[in-house]
Amino acid sequence: MKTKLSLLALCIAGFSCTSAMAATDPAQLEQAIAKQEAELNKLKHDLAELAAQQKMQLKQQEEQAEVVATARKELTESKWNKFSFKSYGSMTYTSDEYYQNVQDTSPERRGRFDLERIVTEFGYQFNDEWDMEVEIEYEHGGTGTALEYDGFDEFGEFETEVEAGGEVMIEKAELRYRPSDEFGVKFGNIHLPIGLSSILHKPDQYLTVLRHRSEAAMLPAVWNEMGVGIFGEMANFHYQAQVVSGLNSEYFRTYDWIASGHQKRFESVNADDLAYALRLDYGNFKKGSAVGVAYYYGNTTGNRHKSNKVSGDGTVSILAISGAFVQGPWILRGQYLNGTLSDADGITQANKTTPGLKPGNFAQVGSESEAFFVEAGVDLSHFTSIPVTVFANIDYSNPLADVDTGTASKRYENTWTSIGINYFPIAEIVIKAEAGRQQVAVSSIPDTNFFALGVGYQFSL
Repeated sequence: MKTKLSLLALCIAGFSCTSAMAATDPAQLEQAIAKQEAELNKLKHDLAELAAQQKMQLKQQEEQAEVVATARKELTESKWNKFSFKSYGSMTYTSDEYYQNVQDTSPERRGRFDLERIVTEFGYQFNDEWDMEVEIEYEHGGTGTALEYDGFDEFGEFETEVEAGGEVMIEKAELRYRPSDEFGVKFGNIHLPIGLSSILHKPDQYLTVLRHRSEAAMLPAVWNEMGVGIFGEMANFHYQAQVVSGLNSEYFRTYDWIASGHQKRFESVNADDLAYALRLDYGNFKKGSAVGVAYYYGNTTGNRHKSNKVSGDGTVSILAISGAFVQGPWILRGQYLNGTLSDADGITQANKTTPGLKPGNFAQVGSESEAFFVEAGVDLSHFTSIPVTVFANIDYSNPLADVDTGTASKRYENTWTSIGINYFPIAEIVIKAEAGRQQVAVSSIPDTNFFALGVGYQFSL
């Protein structure tokens, strides 16, 4: 700007000089005019350069501001992109005919509502190889009870701390290192790959209103334990191998075999006896068709708070065979479970005399247990505009398939058959209805009928 003013001053001075000489010397006047024109042209050139420089500076400033804004946005987005959040849940209404006890032969109908579960999953991706996931489950709308073993003040009894009517628990809390698709390591509180419910546990991943009764009568629900495992996939084969905390046989029961021996009920988990789990699948159960086999092996006596009450190891072994065919409108899934328990009679006798367990009308624990289910469905949305799947299902369980001594009771051998529908108003929500019959393998006990309604959801951010 100073240059511009200087040039204007020179022009004015030049005009004054040439005006003064105009009357006396035409030649000098011509020279003065030429000089003035040259100065004016230079002024125009300087002004044009100045304008171009200002325009360039403005453009550079705008570009720098855009780069800064983009960098800030990318930094913010990259931080939030490392986080993930998922949730699923279900609410149910059931109308069942119940027996008051194992001697009862006249069932009573009872209707019940249940906020079955709400599950939240939080994840964080540290980098391309490391990530973590925490899954918290809220069951039956409360915070539940905790069992604590007190070996001194209560003479070696179990104390129950009642906090609310339901249960809140960490169902998964694992760190994963996966440098490649073929190999990965995870450790923490991890899901065991035994039973399809550990793989297909969201409401839209099974057809029945409740998770399969056959598996619930034999295994812990969505079985998880503290431990470490390896996993990976090669040529559509998926494998898992784990070393985890074992079960506690103090809570093995007639009606659900080893399911209640899951140590989630205790404030701390005994790990004197570890367990081992293997699984190999071909295909992907979550995405569609697959076949798989799994095996579990572990001793349990060392995890008892009073391990001297059982002389044997109390070894649990479980074989699981599962398959799924999902193609077009057709859905077919099934699973067979077979398990054995050594020293079952010794565990039965020990549990009857352990203070604080209060087994009530306690019966024998099975030395062998078996269960299976088959569900078949047709997705009618392939034929109509209605997003409905109709299905039929059969569940069978016998936690007393065999016993160490005496004759196994047939009272706990159950078969459930049912038909139902799944309706999807939107992809993230399913509404279910199911009606069926339960049969006990005792001729004097009449068959009972059940009806269930449910609504479930799942989403991810």
